[in-house]
Amino acid sequence: MKVVLPGGTGQVGAILDRALTAAGHEVTVVTRRPARARDIGWDGATLGRWAEAIDGCDVVINLAGRSVSCRYTAENRQAMMDSRVDSARVVGEAIAAAARPPRLWLQMSTATVYAHRFDAAHDEATGVIGGSEDGVPDYWAYSVAIAENWERAQTEAPTPATRKVALRSAMVMSPDRGGVFDVLSRLARLGLGGPVAGGAQYVSWIQDEDFVRAVEFLIAREDIEGPVNLASPGPLPQRDFMRALRAAWGVPLGLPATRWMAELGAFALRSDTELLLKSRRVVPGRLLAAGFTFARPEWGSAATSLVERARTRACGSDAGP
Repeated sequence: MKVVLPGGTGQVGAILDRALTAAGHEVTVVTRRPARARDIGWDGATLGRWAEAIDGCDVVINLAGRSVSCRYTAENRQAMMDSRVDSARVVGEAIAAAARPPRLWLQMSTATVYAHRFDAAHDEATGVIGGSEDGVPDYWAYSVAIAENWERAQTEAPTPATRKVALRSAMVMSPDRGGVFDVLSRLARLGLGGPVAGGAQYVSWIQDEDFVRAVEFLIAREDIEGPVNLASPGPLPQRDFMRALRAAWGVPLGLPATRWMAELGAFALRSDTELLLKSRRVVPGRLLAAGFTFARPEWGSAATSLVERARTRACGSDAGP
């Protein structure tokens, strides 16, 4: 199978690249910084020679978009919007122009499209789209607008021969350096992994291996199109999420943080408190209904497995080549 990964050099792209290549598929990565023979350069907004890779491939998985781990200034918010919408639009243009269009276009999206909520979980059929909640910062609506425009760029692309799926992904947990699991683990190991602002806000997540398996499942299931939640069936409050992570690392205590402390921490990390404070209670309704089974549906088991892999990787690094 020939797979093209626009934006495939980030954390999620690296996960998919490794897994699909190891499975024997031919993977081409489209990136702003090509470094390998199978990398192709692009600017994320205009057609170019990179589009030739899409003509004749089997699957396109577009992951392109500026990292959300930044301060949500007006400039950064606009960059997050433009990088997502422009890349989805131009991928659609490349597919529309292809003499042999791919049979499937998987477009990265985000579970952040759903409303900040504690009382019920969001699935694809009954979930409430966010942007108009009471009692949350006004700028949180912009993150929802990014997700809506991102998905709209795929939906409106004139690609009748290509099935389209929008991947409304929760946080992908992997032991890779610099990923969200790595950041949260460092906080937990420093004793800082306690509840934030009470810790009642829900955390939705998916382990990297299940993320890959879900992508492979969607490639095989030709009857599924439209939005699909890529999240484990076990979202849990942030205080419980961090408690399980601390237990996996063998850390007994985690200092709690108030909202203003979270603001200071986010500022120091050049990130934003929306990532910490928004309650994302998302479940994989369509995947479960289609018969997909999760290898790691519960966070306690997933955290233990990820810690074991992180320790093994660290030992391998210490041992040298």
